[in-house]
Amino acid sequence: MSENSIKLRVEQIELLEKLAVLLEKEGFQPAMAKVVALLLVSDQTELTFDQIQDTLSISKGATSQAINQLLSANKIEYKTKLGERKRYFCSRVMSWQEDVKADLNNISNFNNILKQILQQRPDHTKNFNQSMERLVQFMDYLNEELPVLYRKFEEQHS
Repeated sequence: MSENSIKLRVEQIELLEKLAVLLEKEGFQPAMAKVVALLLVSDQTELTFDQIQDTLSISKGATSQAINQLLSANKIEYKTKLGERKRYFCSRVMSWQEDVKADLNNISNFNNILKQILQQRPDHTKNFNQSMERLVQFMDYLNEELPVLYRKFEEQHS
């Protein structure tokens, strides 16, 4: 273990691996998945580039690419400390409400585009069109119900 590597308990390592596999199945690159998982399971809520690289035993290039892609995708964020040049990376778990609101907006935008696509679909693709119409209906349902669920959750946990 190098000097920058952080100590993880066996349970943390197991959870890191489980979450990384799940995130890979959701389309994350392996290094990105491990960075996200590490930032969630680590006892420290903020980690430096070197700590991430050394703990995960991945190359500098893979670490840099993963962090940059995660920052661009708004999956992680970083902080700085006065008088230090290092960046401290952290999960966006503290900003989950913003992310949920953005996801709700994205569902609405996606559904609006699906409706436009459906309008221009040819009649001879009836089964495909019916499936798309069902998806649009489901997305409309989500647009109506998810904000209600979010408000209920907020009321119960305020």
